Amino acid sequence: MDVLGGNHRHEAPWKRMSKEELDNQYSPSRWVIRLGAEEAMRTYSQIGSEAGEEVPPVHLPHFIGEEGECDDGPVTKRARATGRSLLDVPYGEGEGEKLDIYLPEAVSEAMPFLVFFHGGYWQSGSKDTSAFMVSPLTAQGVAVVVVAYDIAPKGTLDQMVDQVTQSIVFVQKRYPGNQGIYLCGHSAGAQLAAMMLLANWIKHGVTPNLKGFFLLSGVYDLEPIMHTSENAPLLPTLEDAQRNSPLWQLETAPTQPADPACRILVTVGQHDSPEFRRQSREFHQTLCRGGWKASFAELHDVDHFEILWNLTQEDYVLTQIILKTIFQQS
Repeated sequence: MDVLGGNHRHEAPWKRMSKEELDNQYSPSRWVIRLGAEEAMRTYSQIGSEAGEEVPPVHLPHFIGEEGECDDGPVTKRARATGRSLLDVPYGEGEGEKLDIYLPEAVSEAMPFLVFFHGGYWQSGSKDTSAFMVSPLTAQGVAVVVVAYDIAPKGTLDQMVDQVTQSIVFVQKRYPGNQGIYLCGHSAGAQLAAMMLLANWIKHGVTPNLKGFFLLSGVYDLEPIMHTSENAPLLPTLEDAQRNSPLWQLETAPTQPADPACRILVTVGQHDSPEFRRQSREFHQTLCRGGWKASFAELHDVDHFEILWNLTQEDYVLTQIILKTIFQQS
């Protein structure tokens, strides 16, 4: 397949798929290889109700409702119980424009920050169950910020992108001496994080100290979503899809890196669907052609959901990559 320029878009495999096959490709729960949905729900409920010690790597699929329909899990509860968290901090004037800040034991003006945006197909998920990476990162001196945004149907994609932009501006203004801001997003959150590569920071009056992006199992071309059952509350027009597709934007109007040293890691699970893996590979290729310092990793034996959940573990390969990237840049 030709991946140079814009011609590959006309040959994209999804264009030859039926609506049923597209729904299959863009439904992560249909590609998990370990737990069924019911067993996953029982396991998730147990995790959500037990505030135990260290949580082992969890193999859970993406299921209807995802994190958003569950109470705070033990990972988030333990992170909040340390007393080093600032919860529901407003970054804007809207009711849903809040974020949680988790601080390391040794707080300083020069801390690095990882800012996380949850997934859920822009329609579910919550910051209140998304503190996966807090413990291993704060233990190493990294502050973690978990951002809420108005999911559909209340929020539109344009509004979500604007809210994510506001949250980063807020972190930079509140901690101007930071040692670097690193954006991390999973699934729909990866699309929101990737849109920050295109942000016009001048109009916000501050240029955030962005040093890196960690994009996990993301969707970077939203046009295929228009032809799935996920489309109705999100993308009424092709223009909406293209405007909010970082892959399409970077191909049609290449944007040069503001900081050539800024690192971008595009990751996907071995057991993600072929379409999710294709999108990640093509986004990485587009970044490289545009002069961005990008790398790609397909993580062994994890699915769409596990790639995120295992960030609770300090020895997980992705946790180690994130820490190494942050401290190499510091």
